[in-house]
Amino acid sequence: MEQIMEQAGAYWPLMVNGAKALAVLIVGWIVAGMIAGAVRRRIAANPEIDQTLGNFAASLVRWVILAMVLIAVLNLFGIEATSLVAMMGAATLAIGLALQGTLSDLAAGFMLVLFRPYKIGQYVDIGGTAGTVKDLNLFVTELATPDNVQIIVPNGQAWGAIITNYSHHDTRRVDFVFGIDYGDNADKAMQIITELAEADARVLDDPAPWVRVTNLGDSSVDLTARIWCQAADYWDIKFELTKAVKEAFDAQGISIPYPHRVEIRR
Repeated sequence: MEQIMEQAGAYWPLMVNGAKALAVLIVGWIVAGMIAGAVRRRIAANPEIDQTLGNFAASLVRWVILAMVLIAVLNLFGIEATSLVAMMGAATLAIGLALQGTLSDLAAGFMLVLFRPYKIGQYVDIGGTAGTVKDLNLFVTELATPDNVQIIVPNGQAWGAIITNYSHHDTRRVDFVFGIDYGDNADKAMQIITELAEADARVLDDPAPWVRVTNLGDSSVDLTARIWCQAADYWDIKFELTKAVKEAFDAQGISIPYPHRVEIRR
């Protein structure tokens, strides 16, 4: 019995330190989340600061606090911060090889925030993956597709990929191609398209709507229309003007050729 008590007494400091370490980790995790949230809200309240920077700063603060918590936990077990630094220095090569992907993502995260190829809320295509930017933190960029599917892109891949930002400029050009029959009046069709575009308040006057005959196809005369609008109105105008032109062509007797089969009965 005395031997058991002695063994329990020997392990008692370790158990106490383990309990303390667990408590410090839990409290540190909670505090890091609270402070990071406070930083994010504080920056979001200032309209002069970009939300992307706020999220990145909050992520940075969170990881710095967690690093401090880890050092405090190690101190509970008698590992001094200076000893930890020495150990880390001796293992730099091994850690660098093991975490080269993570370190690359971290460095790329700083580059993305510095050069701002995209911001939160913008619709982008990153190396063939398209979606709305929901978050940009130290290691990853979070996208949401139009059908609300979450996509996580490591920052290292994002920085090294071709980035197409559809929301960067305030205005965009909408292109249409309408095919009409060879027997129809091209000038009349072009006038219909132009009048419909000019009547839409969302279409910009400068540059003015542009409509031209651009191709003589096998079965149709192709008319190309180019109009400018605010980036936020792009898809609404694309869909609504296509429908309006179709209805106007029907009302004015202008046909849109389409493949059809005629059955010959003998």
